[in-house]
Amino acid sequence: MIALAAAHALVVSVLTKSDTAPANAVSVADALVAAEADGLASHGLSRVPAYADQAKAGKVNGHAVPELRRTAAGALFVDAKDGFAYPAIAQGLAEAAGMARANGVAGMAVGNSHHFGAAGYHVEAPASAGLLVLAFGNSPLAIAPWGGSKALFGTNPIAFGCPRAGKPPLVIDLSLSKVARGKIMGAAQKGEAIPEGWALDSEGAPTTDAKKALAGTMLPMGDAKGAALVLMVELLAAALSASNFGYEASSFFDAKGPPPRVGQFFLLIDPAKFAGPAFGPRVEALLGAIAAQPGTRLPGERRLKLRAAAAKDGVKIPADLLADLERRAA
Repeated sequence: MIALAAAHALVVSVLTKSDTAPANAVSVADALVAAEADGLASHGLSRVPAYADQAKAGKVNGHAVPELRRTAAGALFVDAKDGFAYPAIAQGLAEAAGMARANGVAGMAVGNSHHFGAAGYHVEAPASAGLLVLAFGNSPLAIAPWGGSKALFGTNPIAFGCPRAGKPPLVIDLSLSKVARGKIMGAAQKGEAIPEGWALDSEGAPTTDAKKALAGTMLPMGDAKGAALVLMVELLAAALSASNFGYEASSFFDAKGPPPRVGQFFLLIDPAKFAGPAFGPRVEALLGAIAAQPGTRLPGERRLKLRAAAAKDGVKIPADLLADLERRAA
């Protein structure tokens, strides 16, 4: 086990030794350690070696300073400048939150960006501050159009944050593939099989071989309906931010090629400008009705329990990963 503070310091050290500015390294470490604590290992410390290699190679600019441009009263464009997504999104959301409170609604597009990790991480802070938040991100090719055999879209995660009075916000975070691509990557690294129904091989046939799945395409959740949602997110995240579509973006997992230059889009809503004081009680009425049914649980309950345990006991990461990070930090 490694304490969260120690894990954070280790990630910062690895990244700063890999040509990343300290402030950017801290922002990345904040997000990756949070994901690890929440049980999202595929978006946690396992990402550090690839991030570090990409920073060294210049595929991601570790010294990028995001540029924020207000283009209208409720519209913000953030140019990530080929840097890590986390500092660009954090700085942009801090600005967009004030815009949403002033106007009722604010939209924020992030362009020339990189992997934004666990989508739910980004919506939690604004939701904790009383805003409704929707997040959309596109990613390198993994999913084919429905009926096709060639990948064009990424797994294109979405997230939703809803404030709750006196309680942690409701956070919904999901990939539009049947599973996150990171899970298949993890299985491939461990030499483990994946369940049938997750992916197709390069010939379009179902496969349980994780490596063949990575060379093929992933299946969208909801089949044709899911494929339509994937397209929607591609347009919201990449077209609105003038960024690369999935089939144009380079991989998040290696240091080869140019920067991926993907995009993200966030919609922030101030519920006080719509339902006023009735919003909170209406939210709790619905969530209470869900919780009243035996066998149900609200999204995020497991994540919060894991977070509390990690804060107390730390997190367990594979020995080979820990050794690699310690070597890079030395």
